[in-house]
Amino acid sequence: MGTVSTGNAEHYSWGQGCDGWHLLAGDDLSVIEERMPPGAWEVRHRHARSRQFFYVLEGQLTLELDGVTHRLPAGHGLHVAPEQAHQARNEGPGDVRMLVVSSPRSHGDRIDAPLEVR
Repeated sequence: MGTVSTGNAEHYSWGQGCDGWHLLAGDDLSVIEERMPPGAWEVRHRHARSRQFFYVLEGQLTLELDGVTHRLPAGHGLHVAPEQAHQARNEGPGDVRMLVVSSPRSHGDRIDAPLEVR
């Protein structure tokens, strides 16, 4: 196994112009580098089995977790436990680059979780 980077990893596009690179794509562990342009967001969701750790490399990520909004600058991270509803957004003026580590892998384990209106 050689070194991996965004230059040689499997790439995919998602959301509103977002990019992802599978740095490690194991069934038991997934490491993805993602880029979110300003104004991009993902659908609020949860995972039945996967736990995730979001770590910001560049920019500031807004991560809503079970109704609480966290603003993560570069060098900060946040754990998302299984079943916790969450939504990542880029509300800043520049790109957000982050690592998303999931165990087990989160692909195929996503359940939409719209915010409840009370």
